[in-house]
Amino acid sequence: MNRRISTLAGRRRRLDGGLLFGPTPRMQWAHWIAPDLDNTVEIAARVLLVQEQGKNILVMAGADSLLASPPRTCRCQPRVPGLLDSLALRALDENDIDVVVLTHVQAPLCDEMSERIREGEMPRLLFPRARFICGESHWHRARHPHPRDRHVFLSSLVNRLERSGRLSLINTGHCELLGDGWCFHTSDGFTPGQLLPQIELPGGPLLFCGDLIPGTHWLDLEVVSGRDRNAERVIDEKEHLLDHLVAIGGRLFFARDPEVAMVKIMRDRKSRYVPFDHYRTLNRFEG
Repeated sequence: MNRRISTLAGRRRRLDGGLLFGPTPRMQWAHWIAPDLDNTVEIAARVLLVQEQGKNILVMAGADSLLASPPRTCRCQPRVPGLLDSLALRALDENDIDVVVLTHVQAPLCDEMSERIREGEMPRLLFPRARFICGESHWHRARHPHPRDRHVFLSSLVNRLERSGRLSLINTGHCELLGDGWCFHTSDGFTPGQLLPQIELPGGPLLFCGDLIPGTHWLDLEVVSGRDRNAERVIDEKEHLLDHLVAIGGRLFFARDPEVAMVKIMRDRKSRYVPFDHYRTLNRFEG
């Protein structure tokens, strides 16, 4: 099968560095990603575009990129490029997308978007022709969120996905809509039921690791996030998936790393996971 992958760039956002790196000392993580005066760091909103058999498939971590960006209120405001702009650079628009794979449906929003929704202005749902794929167990979490993470599940977005008539829930490692060459791992550490797709490529499989491993710095098993629901579970799941990837000679795709999109992984003599063969962007990569 002729399968090609590319990176798409959504609107980057800033998060509190202490929250993002959890118990990791600030002196250490500030050396990795320099914070601003408010102690926030910039992270990517990277989306994977998979093109195969005439289909355009998006894989994204979280559901915030499903909402149309708010329009500028005046021409003096700078225009911030988003996911649709990145698609346009590849001669595609939102109507060309056939499938959107959601690792989870958490949707942490920027302050501007949150304010508009509080005022009753719900942005439209993008990709009007696409089928949406989500894990069944995670969808239950989204419909009935725990008080601890209720704020990152946008009920109006969840309801729109459900009412769209285009939502497919899967509870196994296979999805009939995508067919051969796709399989799915399930992770519960960051959020219960997170879906991590593994995609077969000629040079070895690619694992989209979502928010379980946001970027290269989280390859260290001890580096966890304050956003994780179960840090001990995250460590166990990372070790299991990374060992699996090393054994099969696969690659990792990062949704949040501000500099790196894809790497291969090996274990050094101290059993640490070491990235190599770095890619910052991908353009119709066939592996």
